[in-house]
Amino acid sequence: MEFSPRQEEIIKLVKENAPITSEALAAKLGLTRSALRADLSILTMIGILEARPKVGYIYSKNSSIGFSSDYIRSIKVKDVMSKPIVVQEETTVYNAILDLFLSDVGTLFVVNNDNLVGIVSRKDFIKTAMGTADIHKVPVGIIMSRMPNIVLVEEEDSVYDAAKKIIEHEVDCLPVVGKEIEDGREVFKIKGKVSKTSITNIFVKLGEDR
Repeated sequence: MEFSPRQEEIIKLVKENAPITSEALAAKLGLTRSALRADLSILTMIGILEARPKVGYIYSKNSSIGFSSDYIRSIKVKDVMSKPIVVQEETTVYNAILDLFLSDVGTLFVVNNDNLVGIVSRKDFIKTAMGTADIHKVPVGIIMSRMPNIVLVEEEDSVYDAAKKIIEHEVDCLPVVGKEIEDGREVFKIKGKVSKTSITNIFVKLGEDR
């Protein structure tokens, strides 16, 4: 398994200084704790490191780590993605909230002419509902996060890369898209979604298999 230069340095420091806290690791690398969060989470999830509460990180000597990490990297987003709940840009906030709860999801994907243009989450709806706007009249396009400020994955991306993006950007799920050219510009067609739950299920299955 190939690691980034930063991940390799983290592993080296943990081996040499275990147990070591995230604060100590950040200080040795000249970084902030938040800058290390994604790398530490990934290394812990795939079993390279163990996080011990109130103690710090230690290096795992589990002999099955290589298999586990390679297995995770081999899984494609298309293998675990689920059906996205889609609404039109002109859908009212009120109707979008109904779709959200009736579908029991935390995120809706907003389209215009079948192209992904935005994402709206429970947090966006709560902020709007607590304000003065009339949710029966305001379109969801007003409150959504718009392209290009949306983190995307494609069907052939690895679940590992998707998990890393979820952690780095602190989101609950990512849209799975296909790129197309329309009228000379690149557009994104939504194919599915990959969520924290999708990725958690992989680790549960991996634990059962082991």
